[in-house]
Amino acid sequence: MSETVKKTKPSPKPRKSAATKEAAPKPAPKKAAAPKKAPAPKKAAPKRPRAVVESIEKNTFAPTYEQIAELARRYWAERGYTDGQHENDWFRAEQELRSKAS
Repeated sequence: MSETVKKTKPSPKPRKSAATKEAAPKPAPKKAAAPKKAPAPKKAAPKRPRAVVESIEKNTFAPTYEQIAELARRYWAERGYTDGQHENDWFRAEQELRSKAS
């Protein structure tokens, strides 16, 4: 009987030995420079509600939300704290404050 020898394909790249890997020192990692911060943009002036801007242009008085709410609560208390008329109280308070300003 004859012996058959199995042939293997040669590897495309020869493997590096462990000794070669250990001999080469690794370069120290570079520290990344801190990114420069852009200057903070200037804050814009707060926008005013349209009613306030119009009242300033017309040189008239516009009641604030808090003033209207306070007067509307008084009207609600006068009605005995009954529900269902909150819009009427609000509009009545707005009209009265605007008429006082004129």
